[in-house]
Amino acid sequence: MRVDAFDFELPEERIALHPADPRDSARLLEVHADGSFGDQIVRDLPGLLQPNDLLVLNQTRVIPAQLSGVRTREGAEVLPVSVTLVEAQDQGQLLWKAMARPGKRIKPGDTLSFSGDGPAQLVCTVVDKGKDGLITLAFEGSAESFANALQTVGMPPLPPYIAAKRGYLDEDRDDYQTVYARTEGSVAAPTAGLHFTDDVFSALDARGIGRAFVTLHVGMGTFLPVKADDTKDHTMHAEWGEITKQVADQINQTRACGGRVVAVGTTSLRILESAALDDGTVQPFQGETDIFITPGYRFKAIDGLMTNFHLPRSTLFMLVSALCGLERMQNAYAHAIANSYRFYSYGDGSLLWNAQAGKAPV
Repeated sequence: MRVDAFDFELPEERIALHPADPRDSARLLEVHADGSFGDQIVRDLPGLLQPNDLLVLNQTRVIPAQLSGVRTREGAEVLPVSVTLVEAQDQGQLLWKAMARPGKRIKPGDTLSFSGDGPAQLVCTVVDKGKDGLITLAFEGSAESFANALQTVGMPPLPPYIAAKRGYLDEDRDDYQTVYARTEGSVAAPTAGLHFTDDVFSALDARGIGRAFVTLHVGMGTFLPVKADDTKDHTMHAEWGEITKQVADQINQTRACGGRVVAVGTTSLRILESAALDDGTVQPFQGETDIFITPGYRFKAIDGLMTNFHLPRSTLFMLVSALCGLERMQNAYAHAIANSYRFYSYGDGSLLWNAQAGKAPV
């Protein structure tokens, strides 16, 4: 399909720069399989689900991958730089691929230093610069010293449309992390999960709604726009994930007993679909996936999706259009814009029922 089919106009004031407070006070647009809408809030979620349904959440933890520092080079002026760590290249976590600004002025052999309030705590050398614009950094010290320093000087890698408008705040360290995050490895948050609180989980438990945790470390693909004119020409970057046998069994048992599986976030959905057989059975999974879901895809593992509102022309808007139909999602997003829903990572949520399954609540 042509990428411009997934374009839409979004007023700038609809982009959320701060999360809802409390988290579960965010609005939630329910889109039924028949195309009708329901305006809710996140704390209504337990009542929108049924006993024996299962929520599948991504337990990845965001690393403080955003670094601000300086470049030094013999015979050259000191240059302020901004670096976003993207993917570790070694087990010791000392060799990283990264995005950097100003990218054109950084070259192999340069030294980059990052500090908090005092002396530099992280020092690295630029060892390579790829054609894709990514640089490779080799950090000094041990894996332990690197991890400790990163927690001190690094900040959450907020999306550019937030960071460029209001900068980084100390509260982002907590705000840009789900309350159930466990396994470090992401350079972007699984943002649908940011809405959950202990109170919501307690209400879900009381209603008999289960939950299971998978892992998908969100990578650089989150930041990259679709530059191709046609979806068939876009390449997704692979991301590492895991579904344990226990979780796979829990998902399959839910389906066998007539319960519905609802993915929390597109990352949870993507790993579930990567691990699903044609009959809908989910297998244990460990490894990388580069699954790219566009209209025409037949969903196997999920009945619904809870997710935020996504960028025009993005792979995530393509995914939700595959789940609900492009026209239906265009109507849903028009409704959201007209009714002042907040968009993107810190914005409001939606609960989308699989139009292919026809299992919307009665």
